[in-house]
Amino acid sequence: MVATWLLQGVSTTGASKVARPKKDSLLDLSKTHDMTDGLIARLTCPQGKKQAFLRDAKSPGLRVRTTDRGAKSFVFEGKLNRQTIRRTIGDVRAWLIEDARIEANKLRVTLDKGQDPRAIEREVIQAKQQVKDEAERAANFTFAALMNDYADELQRQGKISHSKVRGIFKKYLINASSELAATPAALVTSEQVTDLMRRSIDEGKTRTAGKLRSYSRAAFEMARTASTDSLIPVRFKGYAIRHNPVAEIKALKLNNDKDPLMPINLRQYWQHIKLMTGVKGAMLRVHLLTGGQRIEQLCRLHNSDLKTDSFIIFDGKGRSSKSARKNEVPLIAPALEAIKEITTMTCSGQYTFSITQGKTSIGAKSFSLWATSAASMIDWNEADGLVGEFKAKRIRSGVETCLASLRVPKEVRGHLLSHGVSGVQSISYDGYDYLDVKREALETFFRYLENDSVSDAHIAKQSGKALPN
Repeated sequence: MVATWLLQGVSTTGASKVARPKKDSLLDLSKTHDMTDGLIARLTCPQGKKQAFLRDAKSPGLRVRTTDRGAKSFVFEGKLNRQTIRRTIGDVRAWLIEDARIEANKLRVTLDKGQDPRAIEREVIQAKQQVKDEAERAANFTFAALMNDYADELQRQGKISHSKVRGIFKKYLINASSELAATPAALVTSEQVTDLMRRSIDEGKTRTAGKLRSYSRAAFEMARTASTDSLIPVRFKGYAIRHNPVAEIKALKLNNDKDPLMPINLRQYWQHIKLMTGVKGAMLRVHLLTGGQRIEQLCRLHNSDLKTDSFIIFDGKGRSSKSARKNEVPLIAPALEAIKEITTMTCSGQYTFSITQGKTSIGAKSFSLWATSAASMIDWNEADGLVGEFKAKRIRSGVETCLASLRVPKEVRGHLLSHGVSGVQSISYDGYDYLDVKREALETFFRYLENDSVSDAHIAKQSGKALPN
């Protein structure tokens, strides 16, 4: 007969012996345990509970959490200012027990110092995000990207100057200084932009250098004010521009390339182009007889903008972040005849100034070349008063000079040539369209061109230049 004490697990020496728990027996989660892989494998969530914890006897605060779905992870639990702090260490499949104990000890030391590991973790995350943001800004918010976004915004606003911005910065920034082009815009200095301008000046292109400064300054200013101007696209905020480096750069003093043609020159030009046949001559006549409107705007004229005896152009020059200025231009009789001649060829298309039946508009450069070509046929001589090279842009300033000489008021000239208006009274209260007085001004100008009722002597006296004998 087997002794009873053997069945009860008592040794022959009289010492008690604890029986090893079975692998499928439930763990007593109210006690701490010398955590092993085997115990973790046996850990299950009691029925009716969402989660349960197995506490480690070697590392105070270390637990293994199991959920009712069977997920298991190492967690740390402690108290800070009487508040329970619990932080997840990681999945039990990715962490060794000893590594989890080391991590738990670190968290416990942090709590002992009175620091919240959650706050420290947030700071680490924020620091990593900041590094990520800076890397993204360095890659995506460069000087070249800023100028491209600025050009896109000009294009969105309907301003044709966007193509000039792209062309200048492709040549003088992207192609000539790739390192500066890739520099984060927020780190670009005024000295770097000045050096960019200097390269253009060294090539003898001072005016291009001035445009580099002007376009850069406008782009940086757009980015700088993006956070407080709701009309600026939100992408510009990403450049984090707090200071406009180009604002410090001294503006270049340029010679006036819009040196006006003298009235006598305009008359000679008119006497030549009024005899030209074909669409080119008709377009040149419309340009002159409407006051020398900005060529770039005139070339974009749509047939839908034509009225019975006038047309509408939209001038965005000098209106950064604003819609283009609407200007109704009257058509006097000879200009109306020229328009009709043009539209017989382009009425089926969108554009008025076109040689493709209105499908596409002619370029401003092509139009300027037409004017220059026509002027080259004139027998200019020193006595005519033409100083310097004939340029189409001189027509506009020449018309302004001629109208001033004909005593057309400055305000009327401003409305006719789309210079815009200033002052609260003019902008907010004056709703007069000035169409009839603009028409009168153009008719007076035409009479001079035809030498009908205005003397050259009067024009010369008003313009301050003597006429030839």
